[in-house]
Amino acid sequence: MAGSFLEHVNITVSDPIATAKRLEDWFGWKIRWQGEARAGGYTVHVGNDSSYIAVYSVGKANTPQDTYETRGGLNHVGVVVADLDAMEKKLLAAGYHTHNHGDYEPGRRFYFDDDDGIEFEVVSYDD
Repeated sequence: MAGSFLEHVNITVSDPIATAKRLEDWFGWKIRWQGEARAGGYTVHVGNDSSYIAVYSVGKANTPQDTYETRGGLNHVGVVVADLDAMEKKLLAAGYHTHNHGDYEPGRRFYFDDDDGIEFEVVSYDD
């Protein structure tokens, strides 16, 4: 395979199965793999054919941190969608709060936080 591309990111969540289900519902992704993981945890790989998010839990509660203040912290996950307005309607109907809307060259975006406080940027680019 020529060139480089981002294959996956791995994030810690409270419930990998529930998070994977939401990602499937929101973005039309699929579960690529799931099973036992390091330290007695559990991981679900959810995404498309070329990339995915590994959602992991060690099976115990942890304290969320302000990622923008934590060196090496995950600030947000950016996802491109075809229809930004339809995506926002879906999230609002599910009870999520969207914020920080912006139009910029060459597209539009908004943000929302999932059940674990992970911030997602949803963006649509003009054709």
